[in-house]
Amino acid sequence: MNATPRHPTDHASEENERLALTGLLPPPPVPGLTPDRELLLKQALLAEAARTEPSARPARRAARPRRRLLRVLAPAVVCTLAVGGVVVVNLPDTPRRGPAGVVGGGAPRTTEATRLLDRIALAAATEQRTAVRTDQFVYIESKVAYAAQSAGGGPVTMPPVHTRQVWLSADGSRPGLLREADEPGTRLGADGPVGTLDGPGATPRPGTLHASGPSVGNPTHTYVASLPTDPDALLKLIRDETRGQGQDPDQRAFTAIGDLLAETWAPPKVGAALYRAAAKIPGVTVIRAADDATGREGVAVARTAQGQQTQWVFDRTTYAFLGERTVLAEAGDAGPAGTVVGTSAVLTRAAVDRAGEAP
Repeated sequence: MNATPRHPTDHASEENERLALTGLLPPPPVPGLTPDRELLLKQALLAEAARTEPSARPARRAARPRRRLLRVLAPAVVCTLAVGGVVVVNLPDTPRRGPAGVVGGGAPRTTEATRLLDRIALAAATEQRTAVRTDQFVYIESKVAYAAQSAGGGPVTMPPVHTRQVWLSADGSRPGLLREADEPGTRLGADGPVGTLDGPGATPRPGTLHASGPSVGNPTHTYVASLPTDPDALLKLIRDETRGQGQDPDQRAFTAIGDLLAETWAPPKVGAALYRAAAKIPGVTVIRAADDATGREGVAVARTAQGQQTQWVFDRTTYAFLGERTVLAEAGDAGPAGTVVGTSAVLTRAAVDRAGEAP
């Protein structure tokens, strides 16, 4: 009996037909996860991602001395709410001779920063917490310290880290409260005379409530909760609202996002969008090891501009925001490269019913 040999294409045809028929079948059932098992799986994935981050502290490069004058300058943005991210010591806007050295980080790692910020955004988006009612206050307790420099110049002096407590009306309809160290409390954001803050660590000065509504530079919780969750739309809004507040639009956007991270309590989806928007800003780098104001070590996302590097410090395992640090990126009369001129650590975020009430 003669059998006709099968051509190799016959096998391919049968395989294609089998795959086509398989595609018509419904997918096999997948057992669902309970909320507890889903949370455990999510934590395991974040822990595994954290282990892929190199943990060794890189050697710090010796910065070349440059003769540049540092002065204490008032920040460009003044707001009636206590928002973070403005440091007392600023460099004048002078032409640069080249890109600033990245303290503790080396060459820019844009791709690495994007990957890290994506993990941080994932962790922020899955945060479980109670929503803040419009009639409540957002309470934030932190440890902070900001350097100062004498009018005649010379090295900056760093005061001891102290406790900072701020209560901000969720919808801005009631006066907030600021308490720092042992000083008397200062009312914030109320009708009539109020304390105006130029940034965390700044001394409150007399002011009045802004006639305009809330904004990126003068946020309420309700405003932050209404921000776009699309990173491109959010970054465009931030750039539009910070236009004209400095010569570097990318650093303005990075600083504004840092302000929102430091002393607001963005809902999970908005928080995730803020991190993904930051990933789209040019010049963002990764610092493998950085400390917050309490000494907690984590990994940092940073950007250098005008001789200073701003670092956002995150927990290596959970990717929770720990705090901020600002260091000199270049040597000068204020101190050597790496000199810390601002540091903070967020300890508590909560919703309370009254200003002055502890959670």
